[in-house]
Amino acid sequence: MGKLTTTPKDVFLQLLMMVMLYICVISLITISFSYIDYWHPDPLSFYLQDTLDSIKHASSMLVVAFPLLLLLGWFIQKDFRNYPKKHELRFRKWLVYLTLFISAITIVIDLIQLVYKFYGGDLTLPFALKIISVLILAGAVFGYYVWDVQSEPHKSKVPARVAWGSLAAVIAMIVLGFFIVGSPTKQRQMRMDEQRVNDLSALQGEIINYWTLKDTLPTSIDDLKNDIRGFIPPLDPETREPYEYSVVDPLKFKLCATFDLPSQHSNIDGKTYPVSVPYYYGGYPATSELWDHGSGLKCFERNIDPSLYPKPGKL
Repeated sequence: MGKLTTTPKDVFLQLLMMVMLYICVISLITISFSYIDYWHPDPLSFYLQDTLDSIKHASSMLVVAFPLLLLLGWFIQKDFRNYPKKHELRFRKWLVYLTLFISAITIVIDLIQLVYKFYGGDLTLPFALKIISVLILAGAVFGYYVWDVQSEPHKSKVPARVAWGSLAAVIAMIVLGFFIVGSPTKQRQMRMDEQRVNDLSALQGEIINYWTLKDTLPTSIDDLKNDIRGFIPPLDPETREPYEYSVVDPLKFKLCATFDLPSQHSNIDGKTYPVSVPYYYGGYPATSELWDHGSGLKCFERNIDPSLYPKPGKL
């Protein structure tokens, strides 16, 4: 190979590899931040589900992008061994130095944030851990590509060692996500339970509205059907059976559902259960006892306070 030229294949491999690299780094930063938020939650935030969703999204991107990154790196290193001069292609150099630039800027911005938070007295442990995680990832990318532009990777075992080390780290991050988020089966059960809570909340609202308008509780859930408003009582999302409803007295009713998992931080029968169904529904945070439940059948008794729901004629 006498003259150094850039072929469409070179552009495809190098550009795609850099895109996969950026996706993997962003995913690793996201998943690191999510783990930190999970173990050191903000007491002002109730959106634990957002944290778990971030773990799932970042893990999904890693599962797809990281194997592609390794495969592309293997093809490129193989090409370098056959055509060593391709390591010096101008197009590749631009991409490498662009990556170095982005990594350097990221490190500088993180250090500035660290100093700023220190002066403001807001250097909390979660913030410090996030800064450290970004510094490690950006520093690793920066350090590798500094070595790359100054060396001949096709003659070294460093790329292979970096690939194996990165693979081990990514697998560890993904496996950790499974322990936190749960298996796909558990995720589906959580979503089923979340839908059940939303359905019961909707039924409760319709029952109160019915009592407000008619001064009596409905005798059955079917009484809540309203063709004008378009309300149809929801069914259990899994069994497609109606939810259990009964009238206890003129101002008290009971709604029941069968749940797959205990709710988050639920305290059922004197036992505290682990985090399993991290909802944020109906304006109530996940720690609210309004819809606290264990696994299996759970009934919720509701008392209507007439002073809170005056009749339209009494307004």
